[in-house]
Amino acid sequence: MTEKYKIYLSEDIRSRLINDAELFEFVRKDGSVNLNGFLKELIVNYFEQYRKDSEDLLNGIMEDITSVRAIKPKDAAALADKIISTYILRGSESAGKKAVITLTVSGASYNIIRIIENNLLAEKSLSGYMKDMFASYLSIPRSRREEIIFRDTYDDIRRAVAGHKKLTLTSTSNDFTFTVEPYFIAASKEEQCNYLLCRDSKTKKSRTFRISRLRSPFVTSDTFTVDEKFAERLARIAIRSPHSAAPDIHAVIRLTEAGMRKYKLIVKNRPVVTKIEGDLYHFDWPEMQLDDYFRRFGEDAIVIRPASLKSRLRNYYERALEAYK
Repeated sequence: MTEKYKIYLSEDIRSRLINDAELFEFVRKDGSVNLNGFLKELIVNYFEQYRKDSEDLLNGIMEDITSVRAIKPKDAAALADKIISTYILRGSESAGKKAVITLTVSGASYNIIRIIENNLLAEKSLSGYMKDMFASYLSIPRSRREEIIFRDTYDDIRRAVAGHKKLTLTSTSNDFTFTVEPYFIAASKEEQCNYLLCRDSKTKKSRTFRISRLRSPFVTSDTFTVDEKFAERLARIAIRSPHSAAPDIHAVIRLTEAGMRKYKLIVKNRPVVTKIEGDLYHFDWPEMQLDDYFRRFGEDAIVIRPASLKSRLRNYYERALEAYK
């Protein structure tokens, strides 16, 4: 069964939902963002939590109100609902332009919509209920939102970690199938995404995968023995830079005054400086991350050593110069 519904919400909520759908790589074959597919996953994976949280909030307010003896339970329930709709949910609405989306549901998402229509609307419209649910979802930190959307993937990984089971998986970043020994799930503070830190069963090298890019994770029956030293290394990576499990190099980079200002301002995936000697900045960090980060600095960041990193950036700028010629 398939049904279509018009959902009215603010342009801000619509824009932020599209941002999540794009970040979590919900795309059609033509490369466009598949907002409807994303919203179906949101509804299926978030509905129960949203319903419970809403009931807990309502019951908590009712308990506080009914503690005043002069108020009857029925009046307390009405007042609690009024408080939520007036002072809490209204605060989540953004002033300005309004938007409308067409929500097409089927399967599990259709069944949830029917439950909402038959049991939970009261004086509220379906559009209003969905708008409030979407606003509630967006109030959650993005790393937690990723966990909601990819709930099944998280459940598989946690089960594998707890049982020391090997995982097979693929990633949207490449066409390979990996067999890995999962150790941790860690959040990247800059990107607000979550990563699986693991060891490749074949090469025995550390690997990291962004959770939202994983596809077809499968918990095998094969077990692995936890390597405590390897686990400690991954734990350090989890704190520092979970998006890269590559080994550190020692790099020395000369920054101009403009480069020093850029280093303070550009915080996304910024490497931690080990030591500063005048205009020389020392880093103990994965080479690829240093390369990606300092490509944004141009002439304001010059690699002194190592030669490999210096060559990476020089070749990058040479190719750019040739392209502009």
